[in-house]
Amino acid sequence: MNNSKTETLSMLLRTLRLPTFASMHQEATARAEREGWTFERFLQYLAEQEVVERETRRRERLLKQSDLPREKTLDLLNLERLPVKVKRQLPSLCEGTFVERGENVLCFGLPGRGKTHVVCAIGHELIARNYRVVFTPTFKLVQRLLKAKKELALEQELRKLDKYDVVILDDIGYVQQDRDEMEVLFTFLGERYERRSVIITSNLVFSQWDRIFKDPLTTAAAIDRLVHHATIFEMTSKSSYRADEAKSRNAEFVKRDEE
Repeated sequence: MNNSKTETLSMLLRTLRLPTFASMHQEATARAEREGWTFERFLQYLAEQEVVERETRRRERLLKQSDLPREKTLDLLNLERLPVKVKRQLPSLCEGTFVERGENVLCFGLPGRGKTHVVCAIGHELIARNYRVVFTPTFKLVQRLLKAKKELALEQELRKLDKYDVVILDDIGYVQQDRDEMEVLFTFLGERYERRSVIITSNLVFSQWDRIFKDPLTTAAAIDRLVHHATIFEMTSKSSYRADEAKSRNAEFVKRDEE
């Protein structure tokens, strides 16, 4: 194929939004000629490459939008430190069937027990399965919703969040809200009830959630909505991941100094 025809074909393929076709068709043509492909095999090959590239771009876009920490993946999670119940439940959660049912995941444990890494690992696996996920510290979400409420735009903000299949709220136990902040958080949870999933980490057990929602009735109502359809697990490690890592690093430094 001469240069002018090649340029015209590339332009047409880009116009049709087939960038992988456009970038690979010359290489594929040469290979097809060498290996004696049929036209059908040639087109199938290019179509397959287009699909793979689109999936890759889509997942990268979903990952960028998610704000998930890039390093908190399943591959980097120390499975040996997980409680047996968590290890048993993790594979099915990563498959995402709970998302299809609009169910929640609640992860409890003392600081440094790996709660955030576990829920982020689930988030990364869900993105690999083309679910839309967003990760946020709870206090940031509350401030975002409160700002929208003051600007009379809370409904629009909730609609934006509703586009996500899963919202991961990290460290809900650290939020000490006044009544306005508590109300927007409660509204958010109520809006997603039985429709969209939330994944929550907390260093506070349910009996201490009155620190978050202040009013006993509101606290009970929030807990009721969250646990109605939920997987609940506790990170029960006796020691903190961060403390253990610090001890390990210090021991390594001491060893090097001795050498």
